[in-house]
Amino acid sequence: MLLAYNTNGLAHHCLLDAIELLADIGYRGVSITLDHGALNPFDPSLDQQLDRVHAALRKLRMRCVIETGARFLLDPRTKHEPTLVSADPSARARRVDFLCRAIDIADRLGADCVSLWSGIARDGAGQAEAFSRLTDGLTTALNHADRRNLDLAFEPEPGMVIDTLERYELLVKSLEERRIASSRLRLTLDIGHLHCQKEVPISDKIRNSAGRLANVHIEDIRVGVHEHLMFGEGEIDFPPVIAALAQIRYDGLLSVELSRHSHEGPIAAQRAYDFLQPILAAAGVTNP
Repeated sequence: MLLAYNTNGLAHHCLLDAIELLADIGYRGVSITLDHGALNPFDPSLDQQLDRVHAALRKLRMRCVIETGARFLLDPRTKHEPTLVSADPSARARRVDFLCRAIDIADRLGADCVSLWSGIARDGAGQAEAFSRLTDGLTTALNHADRRNLDLAFEPEPGMVIDTLERYELLVKSLEERRIASSRLRLTLDIGHLHCQKEVPISDKIRNSAGRLANVHIEDIRVGVHEHLMFGEGEIDFPPVIAALAQIRYDGLLSVELSRHSHEGPIAAQRAYDFLQPILAAAGVTNP
């Protein structure tokens, strides 16, 4: 596995500066959250930006994942909207279009995968309706990903329609029942989310998810409070977590996600690296 950092924790930095900063610290990967200042899929100059970012990643030998969780990129007034489960079909179509653009960006950059989540059914739709909306949108995104030979990595997110690993498994089953190929729908596992929602022991969840695991987020957190914290400020015991990832020979990015720390981005990135690197080394993980 390669230690990486999510650019949603460097939101005040130019993307190229963020990538260089992370490489200088010692990170070997970057999770790029598409946003207004980071490869906005609707920016007319996107092609030129992609050329520069691709060149920087190659020069610095950095791998990347494309993340699609920007807060206000598609709607300046409502966080994370629209989503794959929004009530308005045209709004859901905007999210699908965004995901397809993200897949194209990932293809250009040679990214490991595109990470995504379900969203909140704000109109109170029940499970059957929410799953129907979700699988409809995912079908289009999965087909587009297959054409680009890319995987999607689905993240269970607290408070959303798919919030736990159990609900993720229900989603996969729902796709299979509709005879929709699900092999491209892999898993983003957020270590903090598991602890927050008492999906424990985390090590067991990692081992049980090995077959579909494509992307991992990591941060500290407290039970019942969905607030990403700096390492040491929450409750997670990290050595067993890293040991479990090493045991299953996870070879993707282990991305620090501190989206509320952009005001001290360089300091936070260095502190996170200094905390995690010795734990990785003790588990026998070396970053080339």
